[in-house]
Amino acid sequence: MIRTDRDGHVATLTLDRPQARNALPTAGWLALADAARALAASDVRVVILRSEVPLIFSAGADITEFSGFSEGDATRFREAMRAGIEAVASLPMPSLAVVDGGCYGAAVALILACDLRVAGEGAQFAATPAKLGIGYPREDVARLSAQIGKGNAARMLFTGEIVDAADALAMGLVELRWEDAEPLARAFADRIAANAPGAMKLLKRALADPTDIALDSDFDAAFSGEEFATGYAAFRERRRPVF
Repeated sequence: MIRTDRDGHVATLTLDRPQARNALPTAGWLALADAARALAASDVRVVILRSEVPLIFSAGADITEFSGFSEGDATRFREAMRAGIEAVASLPMPSLAVVDGGCYGAAVALILACDLRVAGEGAQFAATPAKLGIGYPREDVARLSAQIGKGNAARMLFTGEIVDAADALAMGLVELRWEDAEPLARAFADRIAANAPGAMKLLKRALADPTDIALDSDFDAAFSGEEFATGYAAFRERRRPVF
């Protein structure tokens, strides 16, 4: 269901549940949380989130388990989904989501937990909870609104309409669009991984919470660190640094 692979400094989290179009049940969200937490504790520099299943990134949550929900199951499902999404959002290193195919429901919330999103020409996006008679978790509504603006978030949530790759790029739901998304995402991941890993983590923290006062002292301390010494020496010698 969730597979982790590593190639040098780049790790890949792969959704692989073809029988359900990568829809994640409660157990799947918990497995995603475990996989992301393990990567967070590793020395990986970049994480790519992708699908193994052709023509689909993910159908979102596995709604087939909803019919059997009894008292408390909805809460357990919501908390498991939150754990998976927030574990991805909390990765200390940069992350990229690769979408080639459909990305629906909770899967939209999942890609918003990544730092960058790359869409292929066949990518499609839809936030569809209203069609099921339910809402979208408040944290995910907040991320969607912050990413594409309140009006576009209302458009997606209220209509449940499908947004294609061109429209997604125009509204800012994705940052990059290419005919074949995965090679482009891997090229960007390699470029990011070549930079100083400590600096990447510091920049990600600043993007996540620029009001964090601790960033000031961490910025100052970087000038006496090994990464700065390596990068500055390479700059002086007009060569690429190797971190």
